[in-house]
Amino acid sequence: MLQEYGKWPESAWTGGEAIWKSAKKITGGADVGTTSTQVAILADGALCGFANIRTGYDFKAAADKAFALALGNSGLKASDFSGIFATGFGRRNAVYATGTTDEVLAHAKGARFLYGKDVNTVVDLGGQTVKAVRLYDWDRVQEFKISDKCATGFGRHIEVLCDLLEVPITEIGEKSLQVETDPEPVSTTCYNFAFPETVGLFRHGYKEEVYSENDVLATHLFTVAWRVLGTVGKLCPLDIGDISVYKELGFTGGLAKNPGVTKRIERKLGVTALTSEYDPALAGAIGAALLA
Repeated sequence: MLQEYGKWPESAWTGGEAIWKSAKKITGGADVGTTSTQVAILADGALCGFANIRTGYDFKAAADKAFALALGNSGLKASDFSGIFATGFGRRNAVYATGTTDEVLAHAKGARFLYGKDVNTVVDLGGQTVKAVRLYDWDRVQEFKISDKCATGFGRHIEVLCDLLEVPITEIGEKSLQVETDPEPVSTTCYNFAFPETVGLFRHGYKEEVYSENDVLATHLFTVAWRVLGTVGKLCPLDIGDISVYKELGFTGGLAKNPGVTKRIERKLGVTALTSEYDPALAGAIGAALLA
């Protein structure tokens, strides 16, 4: 089997039996996305099980598999839950869910779980869209913006670039930062323009400059970060060309694990994002479980 360079490792964990049996309330959340699917299980508000897998072409199969992996050998069934909420593009395919919730609210709740009550700006970096959310101090959404033109698609197509270059997705971000200065970005209008232009940088004579592999990675991820900043800028506009957020910034979504994107966003905003012991890709599923 050929190596899949563009796929993050899948993961799953289930807590001990004693945790499940002593809990007064067990809730679940499923985030069925276009590129990956997560399920989180909470016992009295504490994370006691999760799964993070690739979605593939079958949303229902991915939702079912992730739920089974999160349950592990706990012996729990869907009927044992007080509630299970689903979110994400494929949320209707989580047939075990008792309800659904929108992605903005799920990621807002999940971010507070991951980063604490002080986080007030959440940027969800998904496979197809970007969402920028501002929160009130009392855990409610104050305002949000979603990427508009040409559904971002950059999260998914970073995976394609990794497979093309045979560079593991776990390394692409750090490699892109190993340049003295960021090269000029490729097209920030649409992926359909950006990706061919990125690939063209390897062609001799395409541009006067000679681009190394790290240069190409840098220019592409710089473009992704620039597109994300465009969405964040609509959330907190200041003077033309200026963007500002409160320093308590948290990233969620699978692309949040790519420092080639997040570090460039941090540089532009002049902040250092909050960190968490949990995988930021779990935010939507955790938030859905909190809302269930």
